[in-house]
Amino acid sequence: MRVSTKSRYALYLMLALALHEEQNLSVKTVAATEGISEKYLEQVIPILVRSGYVKSVRGAKGGYHLTRDPEDCTVGTILRTVEGSIAPVSCLDDAVNQCAQCKECVTLDLWEQVDQAISNVVDHVTLADLV
Repeated sequence: MRVSTKSRYALYLMLALALHEEQNLSVKTVAATEGISEKYLEQVIPILVRSGYVKSVRGAKGGYHLTRDPEDCTVGTILRTVEGSIAPVSCLDDAVNQCAQCKECVTLDLWEQVDQAISNVVDHVTLADLV
């Protein structure tokens, strides 16, 4: 599994917000602090706002802040919010995407183990752990 730039930026943003829970952070501040593209962050933020992880505040002291406790935000949920599925192969996503050889596939068990291993890690690490 390769984590996309969008997912990494979403995680960096969420981590920055968790580190500064007491204040609202602007996109510009997060981009400068994390050394990442402001324009790219502006594409990631709406996804996190729509999903209910981040809230926007307007005004002089405006910016963004987390809507949930860092203990309640796992890396896995953040990645899935941004990417959708994080399964290593599409046939693990749902019955619709299963190939014709699914029942006889000699590698399916391998992909299921890889998927489980990834999920075991990302679903048990929270923003609070990273802070």
